[in-house]
Amino acid sequence: MSGHNKWSKIKHKKAATDAVKSRVFSKHSTLIAMESRKAKGDVNSPGLAAVIERAKKDSMPKENIDRAVQKGAGAGGEALEEVIFEAFGPGGVAMIVTAVTDNNNRTSQEIRHIFTKTGYALGSPGTSMWAFTKTTAGFVPQNPMELSDIDGEKLAELIEALEEQSDVQEIFTAADSPDSIEDS
Repeated sequence: MSGHNKWSKIKHKKAATDAVKSRVFSKHSTLIAMESRKAKGDVNSPGLAAVIERAKKDSMPKENIDRAVQKGAGAGGEALEEVIFEAFGPGGVAMIVTAVTDNNNRTSQEIRHIFTKTGYALGSPGTSMWAFTKTTAGFVPQNPMELSDIDGEKLAELIEALEEQSDVQEIFTAADSPDSIEDS
């Protein structure tokens, strides 16, 4: 039985890192497919080239990138769209969640379920957008607010639950902590 425990630890550690890689590759794949659809499959378009470059930085295999480009360029492919959700989280902090989805109804229900499960609710469009300024990097809070330790922990739990949802791309908060703006 010697060595069994070592292999078991390696197997579980590899499974955890593979799950994280899979989630990252999946998000890159949807972004590439969406940009490919916009560019009609032209790999030289600036938007598609930028998304492919970000995927390469995360060590996404070339075959996966090519498959995502073909999926977006194909006429029979699914129509991906970007959706923005607005809400207020722990301590009244404004939140914006961006997602890329092929089924807006499914994604909105899943995100609504995450918020209600943690005791919060999604807002209507414009509810929290006023608290942010849109830049090329995303949404930057205009008036960052400080959260108590308890609210900070609740916000971290909410962000973690949102990041587990595969369609969520980025989460922006108006909290004034260094890890308040999370990129998925």
